[in-house]
This record gives sequence, C-alpha cells and structure tokens, in this order.
Amino acid sequence: MLAAGRATRMRGTDKLLEPIGDELLLAVMGRRCARAGATRVVLGPDQPARRAALKDIPCEIVEAPEGAGMAASITAGIAGIAASAALIVLADMPEITAHEMHLILALHAKVPTAILRAAGEDGTPGHPVLFPADLFPALQKLTGDTGARAVLKAHANRTHLVPLKGRRALVDLDTPEEWASWRAAQKGGL
Repeated sequence: MLAAGRATRMRGTDKLLEPIGDELLLAVMGRRCARAGATRVVLGPDQPARRAALKDIPCEIVEAPEGAGMAASITAGIAGIAASAALIVLADMPEITAHEMHLILALHAKVPTAILRAAGEDGTPGHPVLFPADLFPALQKLTGDTGARAVLKAHANRTHLVPLKGRRALVDLDTPEEWASWRAAQKGGL
C-alpha cells in the first residue's frame, strides 16, 4: 500500500489521517489490505503520525526516500518481495475494500501472467493494480512521479480491466473539497 505522499493538496491536513467512521483512513486501508494478504506499507521517512495509525495493523512498514516521487514508493514497496505478484493499493481510496482486493487476487490465480487493473463500472481504468512478478524488474527501474504508467503502457496487451461496482476504483480523495463531497455522498447513501 502506497502511503508516502505529502498530501500537499490538503492544505495543511493529512488526507490519510482523515476519519472514516471511528478509524483513520490509513488504518482502515491498512486493515483491509491485511485482510487480503501479506501487507507492506510504504511511508516517507518522517511520518510518525502515519506510523502510529498503523501500530495495530499486521503489516511491514518500509520507507521511500523523501521527495523521490511515486516511483520510489513503488520500488521500495516491491523490493525483495518473493511472491507471484504484487497488488499495488493507493492508501487514499476509501471505497476499495478487502473484497475487491480478494477478487483481483483470485483472478490472478486464473490468469497469472496478466496485469489486473481495477476499473470503474464504466471501464475507466483505476486502482488497485496487480503486477505479476516477471514485471518487478521493470517496476524497479521506474523514476519520477508518474507511478507505473510506463510499465502499463509497455505491457498494454497484458492488461485486463477488472470492473468494480460504481466508481470505487476511481474515488481518490486529495483535497478538502473532495473529502467534503465524498462525506456528503456517504451521508446521502450514494
């Protein structure tokens, strides 16, 4: 789970420490990931409040270098993994549940060479994304702040979209306004 970003668009608050019910978003997402399987959380080097939010979650915490972008988080997250695949989950997507992660992991067992990318119900590509282990070397070579776009583009023929209910694979809360809108929709039962 990638959780190293500085959340600068929140203008002073930390989006991963926003409450979701009785828990902080980071704890909610960490718990969901842990229910789905072995979990590694990537944090930045100076994020004690985020570390504290994960203290009761069964996960391994690794650090990404400060200011190195999303690529550094991905490379830190997959370094040394001995698994058939890695499911890269973004920590700021509160509608992704353990159920969706289990679904993608189960599909991996059926199509082990495919990149499995969650999508909106309408087919819009989103997150999380599962990468088979043979692509770990390509992920390790990423640089900058564009995530795994280059790997996805280079292996588009291997990418299978996994449509999830509604827009849950697309809901990514980065600003106070997005949080307010999302909370209003939750209260309205949308």
